[in-house]
Amino acid sequence: MTLTLICTRHAKSDWDDPLQDDVDRPLSARGKAAAPLLGQWLADKGHIPELALVSSAARTIETWALMSTHLKGVAEEFLPGLYLATPDVMRRTLMGRKALSILLIAHNPGMADLTDKLVAQRPDHPKFRMYPTGATTVIQFDTNDWANLGWRQGKVLDFIVPRDLS
Repeated sequence: MTLTLICTRHAKSDWDDPLQDDVDRPLSARGKAAAPLLGQWLADKGHIPELALVSSAARTIETWALMSTHLKGVAEEFLPGLYLATPDVMRRTLMGRKALSILLIAHNPGMADLTDKLVAQRPDHPKFRMYPTGATTVIQFDTNDWANLGWRQGKVLDFIVPRDLS
């Protein structure tokens, strides 16, 4: 049996209000256009998660809301602990979950670091290491328990950035 993890960095956020708390920043117009395209791409590829674990920041919630228009029937949890989380915190968040396929929506630098540490071989894409906003990696693991999730064990099934979709 295998597990699938979809790692998505939130779509492009809006920086128009310099006094706004970081956690409250919404998506920019570009982010609002990209997020549903990411959801459509996942659906078209057959990467439909059972569960979405989403940082409780405004931009991650909004990213998920727009992605989910193409991903029906996905359970969701909004978790404050994913806001600016480290790779270890994100990995621990997965432990004990029963879903075989999970979408994780969070922030850099943690998301870039997590994804890089999980995969055995990086995809041949110039943007993978930078993990720009909206970057999404689909990773498969040869285990049936999230507690067994180890570094460098994942196989990349797909990788995309929003610019590849326009």
